Amino acid sequence: MEVPWLLVAHGSVTALVVVSFLCGQWPIFEGTFVQSINHFLTFGAYHYLLRFVQAVCGNGAKDLVLGVEQYCCDRPNPILQPKAAVEEGILSSSGSVKLLKVFYVAIIGVTYFIIVQTSFEYIPGYYVGGWHRYLSIVAVAVGAILFVLTSFSDPGTVTAENVSQYVSAYPYDNIIFVEKECSTCKIPRPARAKHCRICDKCVARFDHHCGWMNNCIGEKNTRYFLAFLIWHFLICVYGALVIGFILAGELKERKVIYILTAYYGIENSFSGLFPHVSQWLLAVHNTQILLSVFLAILALLLGGFCAYHAHLCLTNTTTNESFKWQDYIMWMKENEAKANAAALKASMGSANSDAHEAPPSKWRAFFVRSRRLSVEPVVKNNIYDRGMIRNMCEVIVPLSERKSFSHRKSD
Repeated sequence: MEVPWLLVAHGSVTALVVVSFLCGQWPIFEGTFVQSINHFLTFGAYHYLLRFVQAVCGNGAKDLVLGVEQYCCDRPNPILQPKAAVEEGILSSSGSVKLLKVFYVAIIGVTYFIIVQTSFEYIPGYYVGGWHRYLSIVAVAVGAILFVLTSFSDPGTVTAENVSQYVSAYPYDNIIFVEKECSTCKIPRPARAKHCRICDKCVARFDHHCGWMNNCIGEKNTRYFLAFLIWHFLICVYGALVIGFILAGELKERKVIYILTAYYGIENSFSGLFPHVSQWLLAVHNTQILLSVFLAILALLLGGFCAYHAHLCLTNTTTNESFKWQDYIMWMKENEAKANAAALKASMGSANSDAHEAPPSKWRAFFVRSRRLSVEPVVKNNIYDRGMIRNMCEVIVPLSERKSFSHRKSD
């Protein structure tokens, strides 16, 4: 009877960690333990690690950890950023391709190899047809193609030759984007563009720099990145479901339920059978259970990431712009609070100076103060949001490509 409670505890903790990591910063979880867990996972754990290393090994070890972090995350290097190493002459192009695939192959390729070695012997099965062997190969191959497309495609590099094209495609909103020059490239910076300090180039409709892809996600490759996320989410769901059907088929073919109820007198109910079926599966098919749990957790993580980026695409917003809007709204709210405090202080001062006069009506004083403190609410005003359909069309066919196509057609 201990196994089911262990599985329930494991599933509950896993779900709590996943929800806290993905949704801990949502306003609904503000001030709750979910937000605290999110803070620990995204900041606190690394902070405590640095303090532990400093306490045990000294400041030199802490500086070494910070140096490794900066090398891996903050600048091009031949491990996580092999393409930049090729440009700097550190690696050959063939070595770059091999290193670029290390992490991707470790997660996708090795997992698929384990599935082939441990689970393909049950295909075809009672609920799983033999065609899943070939469909899984196609699914992994398509994922690899999307990975290569996202990694090596142009994100929308802004140069002196095409800057006017991007300036005309994306107007300035004069709120979070104003007309100014890129201090590094020495060219006008179009609205929605940003200079990536890792790639050292301006990228149109900049979303973020993806270290796993060794590329920026921008105007021209957001479609590939979104397709990559959705496809790998579907692969993980597909793998977890197929393994689940394999386990269900094994239960059916080996008549586990019938043996438990007919020969051992177990009550034919979920509460009665669940502990014994779980014990049998853990004893006979523990590898398949671990694989299905691993794929399910990956599916949850990728599903949350897919939903976030799909929401950004549908609202024609980028990750970079969402942070800018958060900073802008917070700044406006702080100014609003200061204005309210000044108005309240002025009203109290005038009330004290007029104390010798006849006191005004309480209702009149209340409404006068309410008018002074009323300020227009601070809201996000995204001029680039043109409706979900047009926003998705802009992701699939970027504005700059439409403009260049129209120029070629007119010529």
